[in-house]
Formats: sequence, structure tokens, C-alpha cells
Amino acid sequence: MRAVKQEPIYLPDVENHPQPSSYNDMIQRMQNSGGEYWQIWHLFAFRPEATLHLARFTQGIMREPAPVSSGLRELIAAYTSKLNECEFCMKSHAAVSAELLGDDLVRSVLLDLESSPLEEREKALLRFAGKVTKDLPAVTLADIEQLRAAGWNDEAVFYTITVCALFNFYNRWITASGVHAVSDEGHRLHGKVLAHKGYDPKLREQHLENTGTVGRLMPQAKHTKVT
Repeated sequence: MRAVKQEPIYLPDVENHPQPSSYNDMIQRMQNSGGEYWQIWHLFAFRPEATLHLARFTQGIMREPAPVSSGLRELIAAYTSKLNECEFCMKSHAAVSAELLGDDLVRSVLLDLESSPLEEREKALLRFAGKVTKDLPAVTLADIEQLRAAGWNDEAVFYTITVCALFNFYNRWITASGVHAVSDEGHRLHGKVLAHKGYDPKLREQHLENTGTVGRLMPQAKHTKVT
């Protein structure tokens, strides 16, 4: 099997010095198989004693029961990442949300939120996330009241703000570190794993091993791009 060549991230000392962790195990498994993988794993593997808490926080915010569905939370992540022009995060979380909500819906939202078939009350959450991302000083109580008028309670607004803030962090962490997007098929396949196994790296590693996904994470037929 021909190995997939991936450009290194901007931080070779980080990429080349992973510490023992599930993320390092996933990196090794994918490199040994010749498949492409998400380079964000290098950032998690560099200081796992710290990033373990980030992974747990992400799992709690993105997957625990909430008034905002997991699919919609993933779509907020993808939409925030698109606004920040973070290709890796936008494609990664578009793939996860497409698995949960449907590819056509997610593609239409990321191409043009207003003309998409997303429900109006859900569009309101994405508009709010966009304002938090691009015009934070202009956010006021009136914005929260608009979300309440659309039928969202404060818990839903809390999750929207937190997902948006979390991915503003991830977008900067990833882009400034030089984490590269993978092929469209690689994003789709990794996104499928993430959609069904969540953000626990041990479960994701087991899934890759048990399903034979490792050997299939190679560029194949191109998945439709979102631009």
C-alpha cells in the first residue's frame, strides 16, 4: 500500500516528540498503515497531561445531552471555522455534522446560511455564533433576547457560546501550528468515526482497529467540497 505523504506542521519539535498517550497510539497506527490522519493529534500528544482536559471538555460540550443537538453543535463548529477560514476545522466538523444531519443540509448552510433549508430558529443560533466570532464587542443582551424569542433557553445559549468559543480557540491553535487539511475522503471517514465515537481517543482508536478503517483512510473518490 502506498503511504500518503502529508506536509509537516510548522512545529517540528512538537510533531517529533509525542508523549505516551492514546493520541500517539493513533498517530503510530495510521503512520504504520500508510493512511492519512488528522495532524491535530500531534498537538494533543505533545502535552497529554494538559490536553487530556481539553479532550474531556470537548467531549462534554459537543456530546453530552443538551438542548442543542450534537449535529447542530457540530454545525456551529464548522460554521465558526468557516468564518475564521480554518480549512482543517471547517472540513473536519462539516464531515461530522454531515454524518449527523445530512450532507446536503450541511453543504447548503456553509455555502449560504440564509438561503439554506435550516430551520429559522437554528439559523438564529448560527447567526449569533457568527456575531460572537466576527463582531464580539457588538454582542449585547438584545442578542440573547432574540434567541429567547426564537424559542431557545439560556442553557441552549450557553452551549452555543461555548461551542463557538471553543472553536475560535481550536481554529487559532490549529492554523497557527500549521495543521493541514487532509483529502475530502479522509475528512469524511475520520468524521464518520468522530460522529459515532465522540472525542474519547481510546474509543476512536478501538473503532479504527475493529472496523479496519485504518487501511481505508487513503485518498479515494473525492467528496464534494464546501467552499
